[in-house]
Amino acid sequence: MGRPPQHTTDDFLDAAVRIFAAQGVAGVTMSAVAREVGAPSGSIYHRFPGRPALLAAVWLRTLTGFQQGYLEALDREPPVEAAIEAAAQVVRWCRVHPAEGKLLYEGNRALGVDDWSPDDRARADAANHLLEAAITKVVRRLRPLTGRSTDELMLALVDLPYAAVRRHLDRGEAPPPRTVDLVTRTTRTLLSDSR
Repeated sequence: MGRPPQHTTDDFLDAAVRIFAAQGVAGVTMSAVAREVGAPSGSIYHRFPGRPALLAAVWLRTLTGFQQGYLEALDREPPVEAAIEAAAQVVRWCRVHPAEGKLLYEGNRALGVDDWSPDDRARADAANHLLEAAITKVVRRLRPLTGRSTDELMLALVDLPYAAVRRHLDRGEAPPPRTVDLVTRTTRTLLSDSR
């Protein structure tokens, strides 16, 4: 019977996120991640066949972690309150996970999506389609309730929270608590009935 693994997959992914936040994607090498974990270089290859698989796993875990709360917020009733909560959720999530927020902000192109396996790209596409479908659904419900255009609604749901967290994430810091309130109030104003 073999010994249980000393380091988990999440240990390696957490290390990759820390390195990404400090050094950018170029610093996320297999040996650097193993070193950060304190594991022999060979042990990372038992979980990931190479750097593209590691970067894909980092992206997919981060994306699905973010989407869980965002999609739950979008699914609430009434739709206007759901949209406000979803925008605030972006900031709340980035406050708790600033390194992962920076990673999402950079996008999967920065993580070499073109080098990922077809299965990893398919999983990323499926997660993106799930998010797009949820946003499209709430936008369709919001248009008649608010009198706002799709562009105005996308500004409130996507662009505003992204812009509110971006400058903090660029500096390697979590957005301050006041950013949640700012995004909540501004989103509410943007979604007020324009008729």
